[in-house]
Amino acid sequence: MSFGFRSGAILAWKKVEVNALIKVLIADDHAIVRGGLKQLLNADSQIEVVFEANNGNEVLHLLEQAPVDVVVLDITMPGRNGLETLKEIKRRFLRTAVIVLSMHPKDQYAVRVIKAGASGYITKESAPEELVGAIMKANHGEKYITPDVAELLAEYVEHGTSQEPHLMLSDREFEVLRLIATGRGITQIADDLNLSVKTISTYKSRIVEKTGLSSVSDITRYALEHNIL
Repeated sequence: MSFGFRSGAILAWKKVEVNALIKVLIADDHAIVRGGLKQLLNADSQIEVVFEANNGNEVLHLLEQAPVDVVVLDITMPGRNGLETLKEIKRRFLRTAVIVLSMHPKDQYAVRVIKAGASGYITKESAPEELVGAIMKANHGEKYITPDVAELLAEYVEHGTSQEPHLMLSDREFEVLRLIATGRGITQIADDLNLSVKTISTYKSRIVEKTGLSSVSDITRYALEHNIL
């Protein structure tokens, strides 16, 4: 079935379906978290959780089977992480909105995920109604931007990546830095990300070049100081 609509056609389609339930896919590698989110969202009369996934590959596979309106996506999952999955969703499934729900503070990932096409970034410490509200806005093609995320975006627009060294890193380099800081070795990181040891070593070299952090202890100390872990 083809969904080759232009943006105006997409909005018109959503207006026709105004009384339909918002179909949601939950992606998180913890079953207990998925269960709690499913119970929370299904309690709303306008939302129906139709799929659950525990990694990025499962998300993409399920979206190939049937479309959903909104994906609630964890950022740190095994294998294909949330950022990579988000970018692939936005490339292949144009009508699907994505809300990133993460344990990480907003200053770590919010700007990255909004730049990548997410409709919102919410931490797992947020109130349940905030997630429901974000899903409602995303389903209508709008961004859910909280005041603190808006401030981060404004700072990014004003200063670019000049403020902190880790902001100069690509999404993949940032993920490798975070994993190094947790104490994982190059081989472990390669296994975690399904990449070669040589590729991870290349990313580490780029991290050193961009940040000046030349040792694991330097990276760990920096990550702790900047609340990256």
